[in-house]
Amino acid sequence: MKEITEKEKFKELFENIASEEKWNQNSLNKILRKFKKNDGQLYRNDELVKMFVIVKKDFSKKNISLIEKRIRLKPTRTNSGVSVVTVMMMPYYCPGNCIFCPNDRSMPKSYIASEPGGQRALKMKFDPYAQVFNRLIALKNVGHNIEKIELIVLGGTFSAYSGEYKIWFVKEMFRALNDMKKSSKEYIEPRDSGFEISSFEELEKEQIKNEKAYCRNVGLVLETRPDFLSNGELIYLRRLGATKIQIGIQSLSEKVLRENETGRSVEDTKRAFELLRLFGFKIHGHWMPNLYLSTEKEDIRGYKELFTTPYHPDEMKIYPTSVIPNTELFDLYKKGKYKPYTEETLVEVVSECIASTPRYCRLSRVIRDIPSQEIVAGNKRTNLRQIVEEYLRKKGIEPEDIRSREIKGEDVRREDIVLEKIEYNTSTGREVFLSYNIKSEDKICGFLRLSLPKKNISKNHPLEELSNSSIIREVHVYGKVVGIDKESKEGESQHLGLGKELVLLAENISKKKGFKKISVISAIGTREYYKKLGYKRDDLYMFKGI
Repeated sequence: MKEITEKEKFKELFENIASEEKWNQNSLNKILRKFKKNDGQLYRNDELVKMFVIVKKDFSKKNISLIEKRIRLKPTRTNSGVSVVTVMMMPYYCPGNCIFCPNDRSMPKSYIASEPGGQRALKMKFDPYAQVFNRLIALKNVGHNIEKIELIVLGGTFSAYSGEYKIWFVKEMFRALNDMKKSSKEYIEPRDSGFEISSFEELEKEQIKNEKAYCRNVGLVLETRPDFLSNGELIYLRRLGATKIQIGIQSLSEKVLRENETGRSVEDTKRAFELLRLFGFKIHGHWMPNLYLSTEKEDIRGYKELFTTPYHPDEMKIYPTSVIPNTELFDLYKKGKYKPYTEETLVEVVSECIASTPRYCRLSRVIRDIPSQEIVAGNKRTNLRQIVEEYLRKKGIEPEDIRSREIKGEDVRREDIVLEKIEYNTSTGREVFLSYNIKSEDKICGFLRLSLPKKNISKNHPLEELSNSSIIREVHVYGKVVGIDKESKEGESQHLGLGKELVLLAENISKKKGFKKISVISAIGTREYYKKLGYKRDDLYMFKGI
């Protein structure tokens, strides 16, 4: 009997993957067990991806799409419309002294070395270039599209780091994105230590390259403290390319903030929201139920207050308080002065928070990624969100936040999509949230956030290029990631032109409200997209006369 070649073996393997009618999470392993390596081991996903590149020409377009979807290791990483790369800054002090914060000296304040992100950063010696480049390789090797990248920078308080370090750090991330296509390397060794002093001119050169690069940056997320934000700071962050800011809210109780030694006030949080929205940033808040001296009632009341004027965050993370060794909270716990909620109480509190999260907000996380062995007391359930959502559904309540309604990789038909418009007031003006939803399932296909500043605020804007202008703060279309400028494919929401339609709707709304100009807080890698829609670049924003 003729022995088949490895290429023929893989072709048969992929034919089995494509022809399986009742596909589920166990189907791939079942097929792989039929096509083992010579040593009896199963093929890894990255090996499958590499081999499929060689044999894919023998398959139809329909089957290529199906096979690529089925061999992708973690499809959820790209189902939200972008591929996410998280990068961590070097250990540095934080101006805060919060009693609940970990004090791991090998990490930036508030992070722990055993967290997955912390482990990767330590291995890369906090080198931003190596972190980004090697993460992109890892994503590519398991079948993810890496043409549209959101960069998330972790470091406790970004604003506290030196200016030279911040410019260099961001420049190196962009350089890694720009080098990805032309490099044949599968791994980059991290630099030993330190950083090189870089200028804004050097950073801008890398940003301009990224406008047309293979791996384009479609969002830059930075995290800082509310009390560090000012007009000047936000202009600085915008010059770096930032589009979204994560801030620690924790609580809306002055007493709780004070007793947990956060070093800031509720007024600082209000002011931060006002400034962030004024400059068009997406606002991603962190909330901590079960802080020292807080109560179930206060946690629920405060969270619900977030969705009133002047707050209205665009995204939220709910981080139940955990007792970590070597913190002041740990000392209070040992003395019996702090007692974590029971699981039953925590589920009730978090369920109230999730149930009250509105349709225009994305609840991105419900727990911190802290390994259970690091937690002395408090929640150790890694599937807390699932537990809470099942609890809500038993009560007949379906979560309505954006993440709960994303279409993921589902097929979409244009005739099934309807427009929804939500409006709400903020301290700076009127917000309009436009979304395209599948009416029969209440799934969200894409959305746009539009700020309509009050006339007196808009006229006297601290940044001249945003004067008398409405602002598109976010455009996001869900579904499988496709490359920028690629041709449309039937059935995927990113290919239906929904983003363009949403932008046109925002322009019409702005015009009717009396604005003669509309601006966009564009990421570096989406500038070309907006240029095709008639937008021009000013200094820090894209704009269009209407």
